[in-house]
Amino acid sequence: MSGAPLLGTHRLEARYGDFQALFGVDFEVGEGEVVAVIGANGAGKSTLLKTIAGLLKAPRESIRFAGEPIGGLRPGELARRGIAMVPEGRRLFASLSVEENLLMGMQSGRRGPWTLGAVYVLFPMLRDKRSHPATSLSGGQQQMVAIGRALMANPRLLMCDEISLGLAPIVVKEIYDALPAIVAGGLTMIIVEQDVGLARLVSHRLYCLQEGRVTLAGRSSEVTRDEISQAYFGARAEAAR
Repeated sequence: MSGAPLLGTHRLEARYGDFQALFGVDFEVGEGEVVAVIGANGAGKSTLLKTIAGLLKAPRESIRFAGEPIGGLRPGELARRGIAMVPEGRRLFASLSVEENLLMGMQSGRRGPWTLGAVYVLFPMLRDKRSHPATSLSGGQQQMVAIGRALMANPRLLMCDEISLGLAPIVVKEIYDALPAIVAGGLTMIIVEQDVGLARLVSHRLYCLQEGRVTLAGRSSEVTRDEISQAYFGARAEAAR
């Protein structure tokens, strides 16, 4: 990555009450990059996204976005600045239709290329189901609604947390096939993904977390399977000796 990052963290820590989940995480994403975050369950991947999104407290200077410190700001303020998140589990509004869920993404007030029409071009089946209750759709279709809702916020940075989790391979392929159209306008993305092969395929760079610490960072096309395996399990194995 060249130039100043769009988003960066410095010695980032995060806690759930007395439990510390992140330990001194340094993380950067350049403008227009797709960066994957990999790691085993409980490694801190989702915690990293939640902290960036303002769902967990962080010191103001520990996270910078577009050159400004944003640690600890409220999620609504971060959305207005251009950060959107597709949460694990989708979190759709059960009482709202597909289209109503999509329109919720406009609450940030940001203008840009992502409109209802653009989302329906990206995921055509949502147009046909726009009046259906969102949670009546299949898991893959619900994930498309969640992605579309986040895009409707017209973010500069889109963070996706485990968007392939629990979905059939053919559905995962359909969702990831939409990625080039999503990033075509220069959108920056962070993708948390447990499928390491898929994470390497769709990203420019990747980070591996293990027990709340960065154990590997590099270009996705250059890191080896052995390096990834060591990053997943090496720290724990060394500690056990």
